[in-house]
Amino acid sequence: MPERRTAARVGDIAPFHVMDILARAQALEAAGRDIVHLEIGEPDFATPAPIVEAGIQALAAGHTHYTGALGLPALREAIAGFYAARWQAAVAPGRIAVTPGASGALLLALGLLAGPGDEVLMADPGYPCNRHFARFCETRAVNVPVDAASGFQLTLDLIERHATPATRAVLVASPSNPTGTTLPADELERIHAWCTARGVALIVDEIYLALTYDGIETSAARWDDVFVINSFSKYFLMTGWRLGWLVAPDWALPGIERLAQNLFLAAPTPAQHAALAAFSPACLAILDARKAELRARRDFLLPALRERGFVIPVTPQGAFYLYADCSRFTDDSHTFSSGLLEAAGIAVTPGVDFGAHRATQHLRIAYTQPQPRLAEALARLDRFLQA
Repeated sequence: MPERRTAARVGDIAPFHVMDILARAQALEAAGRDIVHLEIGEPDFATPAPIVEAGIQALAAGHTHYTGALGLPALREAIAGFYAARWQAAVAPGRIAVTPGASGALLLALGLLAGPGDEVLMADPGYPCNRHFARFCETRAVNVPVDAASGFQLTLDLIERHATPATRAVLVASPSNPTGTTLPADELERIHAWCTARGVALIVDEIYLALTYDGIETSAARWDDVFVINSFSKYFLMTGWRLGWLVAPDWALPGIERLAQNLFLAAPTPAQHAALAAFSPACLAILDARKAELRARRDFLLPALRERGFVIPVTPQGAFYLYADCSRFTDDSHTFSSGLLEAAGIAVTPGVDFGAHRATQHLRIAYTQPQPRLAEALARLDRFLQA
């Protein structure tokens, strides 16, 4: 029988180790074990009732057909209104493309901007799909090591040191996954000016922007030449609805629309109708209460981990992650996380999921469980470390 082969890109795209951990955690739960889930980037909160009700009404009304490739006009207008009200950014609805999750937005941006021979600069550690989507587009992801000195963010100095004539785009995330740190507004302005002067595209991941706890929420969408990615998954608590968006320059929209038509045709229609309710005052009040709870969890867990010897040199200003240096206890965070799951019933994510820079010395711990469960995790951790 002839050998069956896959495209070379498949071998270059690594699996999510966190999904293996989740699968093992679920198997342990099926066998009767109690597991504290601190691995998945998904809060425990349900989607707010106003959104759910709007989704049910949309289904009952027969809103199950395709929308245009760029999304419902009413939703694009609502997103534009959110930018104006929350971030004082004037964004024309015509610059917004509604996508199947933020992943769809990232795929559109990279598919439009980069191809063979091009390079995209991004932080290491960083969200793994960033580099994998670049590979899918036959583009080289230049993973720039970042650490506490730069707040685990790309800086203009790092960009200038790693840029080449092949640099087509710079991708930054604020707040970031896995570190939760933000990019200072003045540094983002410097990066924007550098990119504009050189004709390099700037892509800004703002998925966690509305989950900024410390400092001012500042959106890069105030500039009309930047690609901004956002999502209904995190702040809006709609992970399973698979809905995000991309804000792009006017010149880019025709190409983005063609790509959307061919890659996924349109984002899920019932989810789009449901999301219209996300911007209501009642829903925003629920969401901001959930945000306050997440901040309280951070403020509970962060000092407790530091007291136990985990090094978290930069206080995360947003998102819901702690990127903890565990080198006091191990030189292999993957093995450590597996042992923590098996022996203590705590699921966390090893750093290897997020890049190569000091990955074996780090864990990502998501504070996505109620505070009593976080306290239970700490008690189990104490027993595990003392064993």
